[in-house]
Amino acid sequence: MRDMEQAHHLARHDVSHDRYRSYDDLTSTLRALQASYPELCALSSLGTTLQGRDIWAVTLTSPVGGVAADKPGYYIDAQIHAEEHATSATALYAVWYLLSSYGTSERVTQLLDQQAVYILPRINPDGAEYDLHHPYRWCGNGRYTPGADEVETGLYQHDLDGDGFIVQMRVLDPDGEWRISELDPRVLVQRTPGEHGGTYYRLYPEGLIQDHSGLDPVVQPPRDGNLNRNFPGNWQPEPAQYGAGAYPGSEPESLAVIRFVLDHPNICGMNAFHTHGGVILRPSSTLYDREMSPRDLTLFQDLAAAGTRLTGYPVISIYEDFTPDKSKARRGSLSSWTYEELGIPMFSTELWDVETEAGIQKTAFYNLKTKTEAQQVQLLGWIDEHWGSEGFVPWHPAEHPDLGAVELGGVVEKWALRNPPPHRLEGVCHDNVLFCIEHALSSPRVYIQQVAVQAVAENTFIVRLVGANGGYLPTNLTDVALEHQVAKPVTASISGAEVLMGQVSQTLGHLAGRTERKYPYSQWGQQWSPTRARAEWLVRGVEGQEVTVTVQSEKGGTVRKAVALLSSS
Repeated sequence: MRDMEQAHHLARHDVSHDRYRSYDDLTSTLRALQASYPELCALSSLGTTLQGRDIWAVTLTSPVGGVAADKPGYYIDAQIHAEEHATSATALYAVWYLLSSYGTSERVTQLLDQQAVYILPRINPDGAEYDLHHPYRWCGNGRYTPGADEVETGLYQHDLDGDGFIVQMRVLDPDGEWRISELDPRVLVQRTPGEHGGTYYRLYPEGLIQDHSGLDPVVQPPRDGNLNRNFPGNWQPEPAQYGAGAYPGSEPESLAVIRFVLDHPNICGMNAFHTHGGVILRPSSTLYDREMSPRDLTLFQDLAAAGTRLTGYPVISIYEDFTPDKSKARRGSLSSWTYEELGIPMFSTELWDVETEAGIQKTAFYNLKTKTEAQQVQLLGWIDEHWGSEGFVPWHPAEHPDLGAVELGGVVEKWALRNPPPHRLEGVCHDNVLFCIEHALSSPRVYIQQVAVQAVAENTFIVRLVGANGGYLPTNLTDVALEHQVAKPVTASISGAEVLMGQVSQTLGHLAGRTERKYPYSQWGQQWSPTRARAEWLVRGVEGQEVTVTVQSEKGGTVRKAVALLSSS
């Protein structure tokens, strides 16, 4: 225990949470943590990216209670999108926090003793590395180089003046939609429907134009891909779903995640970190709430309430509240696959919300409407205070090869909007990791409540077992898992003696958790499912012989108990 406490001290001293790390920095930190906690932490590669970087996976569990595969599993991932750097920082914080708190925090110790935690701290290391060292606003996963390779024709992102930022271009145009604010000349506001006679601008992303026609430049969607549209659930090809890839799992990073989830059937809860919005997203991506199972909706609402309590983030439906055009539901996302197909309760947390930080009241969580003039000024004030010159590029003249005289400037979106300033990073990490711990501890947890032995004849005994679920979630997790027939029932088995009657391995069915017992029994309410079940065997053995009974649940873990065949038992 003294060695473990020494390792705790070293980890707390060595790992800082106030910067965004390169791939090499992240890798060396993960290796150092694994070396400090070899009994709790395993580091493995799920494969390599297009550019040869390892996709790291961390497995955290203690030797207490058996190996990771015999315990309920909880999954965290981060940075599937290149520019979402705060997510990787939060995943790394989760690794550090769980390791450094083991043995001192009762909840963390319970979690690692009874369960396994799987963390993929950077799914998209190629894109993240490119984004850290280049000004591009969106990088994909490296299959296409940001810039000219992204589009065959039209405007593509490019650092026109070489200042290290890609922001906006404004072009004088009497038909333009924008004018300069009277409150702050850095701000552009939209013309009113009947407004005429002023100085107006057209606004474009900073970039160059392939095959310019001389008319309005067309801004084409880049070909960089969106790894979170490359999963099997509800997948549709492009152009029906932007960024879908050639087929589900066509990209090495998403394929690595698919294989990992399938290779770890004990996973019974998931949280994928994204930025930004300061909101917890719950499934589904293609369903209204009224189409969800009431039991599934209840468990998501209960788990989400814990998330709001710990993070302050509201919880909303991906489809109802986070999809601006309901005719174009998100397809091929990780949550579409893991919940809607596999029945695993999953959240996607959009870390950080600069609007809330700036004191701007949110009226919607995903919309394309421009903020009011006063809100833009208010937001810029916050950016000035917390980001300084890294958050806003003052408007300045430049010469565009096709458009002529333009001005470049605006908010540096990938930092000032999408990620918290480094001095605010640790608080974001901490609160969201606490939610993950709460979610993980809601997992089903099977145990052997009772074993009894009764002698019925010479060298003949009846062994009776009661298996139970002590977790919040049922062993099938969700109704979706039952509907799709992917939920495996709990089994009980016996070894160490000859079985005369009863199957060696017996099905106990699915064992309910606390989730469906939210109020005292009512014949008009939801009917309760059993939380316990019994198995029985007639066995032949000698007095004092030891047999082992096992209760096994794919999601709720595996427990074993040895018992002696005694006539007085």
